[in-house]
Amino acid sequence: MSIRVVVADDQEIVRTGLGMILDAQPDIEVVGEAGDGARAVEMARRLRPDVCLFDIRMPELDGIEATRRLAGPDVTDPMAVVVITTFDLDEYVYAALRAGARGFLLKNAGAEMLSQAVHAAANGDALIAPSVTARLLAAFAETGPSAKPAQPIDPLTDREEQILAAVARGRTNNEIADEFYITLSTVKSHLTSLMTKLGARNRVEIAMWAYETGRVRR
Repeated sequence: MSIRVVVADDQEIVRTGLGMILDAQPDIEVVGEAGDGARAVEMARRLRPDVCLFDIRMPELDGIEATRRLAGPDVTDPMAVVVITTFDLDEYVYAALRAGARGFLLKNAGAEMLSQAVHAAANGDALIAPSVTARLLAAFAETGPSAKPAQPIDPLTDREEQILAAVARGRTNNEIADEFYITLSTVKSHLTSLMTKLGARNRVEIAMWAYETGRVRR
């Protein structure tokens, strides 16, 4: 079955370009396009796509607020949102991830990475442009959030601490498996356990928790 995507960007030429790239993929289908955040939220709630691809700067509602309304901590049935923008600004990235985004890409990322991000989000994973991953998480570990990070419901095992650090440094599941000489299924099992213990919804929130608690430093 195709991955159904809603694209939102205030520039028609960008929406068209993104739509063409995604529709060219054999297993991705663009089911709706919106030119502002309010319309994007309405369309997403009505169509229930597998992935929403939102620009940061949009009229009515920006991409961060649109993401929060569809995927924020208070949303009962959060959607998968990937934020895409021209602006490589840490505050945008961090705010988008805090709002519940499962990915963050720059518009110059290329068709292959765009496709990877949509597939990752649809599969419950997360992909962030490599140029911003560790840098933004480390930077904001020093400046926010002001609230004390929640403690795990159960202590982390030594192996979970290792997996936590690897995720925070932007390692993929395959890279983690190779580094620790374990199987992919074992990596996924550890990630599931980490999400449960930390109350995290995806690997991005696992990584952010690692930086906020000082487990991993710049």
